[in-house]
Amino acid sequence: MLLEGKTIGILVGPGFEDLEFWVPYMRMKEEGAAVKVIGIRAGEKYPSKSGGLEAISETDPQSVTADLLDGLIVPGGWAPDKLRRNGDILQLVRDMNSRYKILAFICHAGWVAASAGICKGRKATGSVGIKDDMENAGAAWVDTPAFQEGNQVWGRVVADIPDFCRTLVEALSKPFPASGSQ
Repeated sequence: MLLEGKTIGILVGPGFEDLEFWVPYMRMKEEGAAVKVIGIRAGEKYPSKSGGLEAISETDPQSVTADLLDGLIVPGGWAPDKLRRNGDILQLVRDMNSRYKILAFICHAGWVAASAGICKGRKATGSVGIKDDMENAGAAWVDTPAFQEGNQVWGRVVADIPDFCRTLVEALSKPFPASGSQ
């Protein structure tokens, strides 16, 4: 198991994309990671975008620090539009980025990265629906299924989840860099 001993946070909010949440969640567990579900409020039940599976947050962003996590996954759907309005979530993302911890964004999740101000001069991908937002945040848009640039892992859409998960597991299985470079 490549991620044994690692703790990975995954954000959840109303209207999250089922597959972009549950597949990475299960993939991290399959590799031995402890996974913490982080919502706007602890113990809250969130409906998915499709009305399928719900998710319950175990904790909130005020109770988690970047020092406790090895990585943070932000699924897409409509949830990123709600999550990016929460200052504590944005601060957690900024703290993870400044500590060079792995941050993973798929589909509409780039909205959270843009609102956290961590895109300028970086590459990004996601749903074509956020392309203008990402470019306006200073990112260089690339149309590729998944990639890692530094501490950030990006995935395009649901169909690219296998590539996204492979790239994410590989990124998380590498030793944590001593400085802000890999």
